[in-house]
Amino acid sequence: MMFTSERLNRALAALGMEPSADIFAQLRAAYTEPGRHYHTDIHIAECLAHFEEMRATAHHRAEIEIALWFHDAIYDTRRDDSEERSAEWAASFLTSNNVDEACIARITGLIMATKTHEARDMDAEIMLDIDLGILGAGEDAFEAYDAAIRLEYHWVPTAQYRAGRARVLSGFLERTAIYKTQEFHSRYEQQARANLARKIKELRLT
Repeated sequence: MMFTSERLNRALAALGMEPSADIFAQLRAAYTEPGRHYHTDIHIAECLAHFEEMRATAHHRAEIEIALWFHDAIYDTRRDDSEERSAEWAASFLTSNNVDEACIARITGLIMATKTHEARDMDAEIMLDIDLGILGAGEDAFEAYDAAIRLEYHWVPTAQYRAGRARVLSGFLERTAIYKTQEFHSRYEQQARANLARKIKELRLT
């Protein structure tokens, strides 16, 4: 199991911090709150598992790991500033524990990269590929993810949701490459494109 206080505390220790049961409890409460169907503790655990596959290529390993823990800590489908608020939470917590300002800036930058989908360095490429790993999952897992996203946006009328979802997924499919790292591209690019093309067609036909 990846979503554990022990794992979080190891990453915090790598930043020079003491163990914190409080922040783990707060994050667990956030990721298990009602209304979450995909952006849950399971998603974070899967991200951390992907990170283990990429750890050797990362420059600031603990920073990526902390960014993964916080990147969906605030998740509100009725607002468009969840990433900013998640980054602010991370920054506030780290600042209160005297973490280096440059380190905090890199962590918040990684969190914000999941909104802009723009990577300025290798660590951000790793972060983005991990967050989008589900796009390249097997068909059943991808369909379960897609259904969970719909539940998180249950309040959006069907026609509006389908149009918006098709637009978002098309944005990924239209990229020259969905995945930025060689490892993810070789493993998941082909399956991701098949999943996206199938789902976009379904959304536009029904």
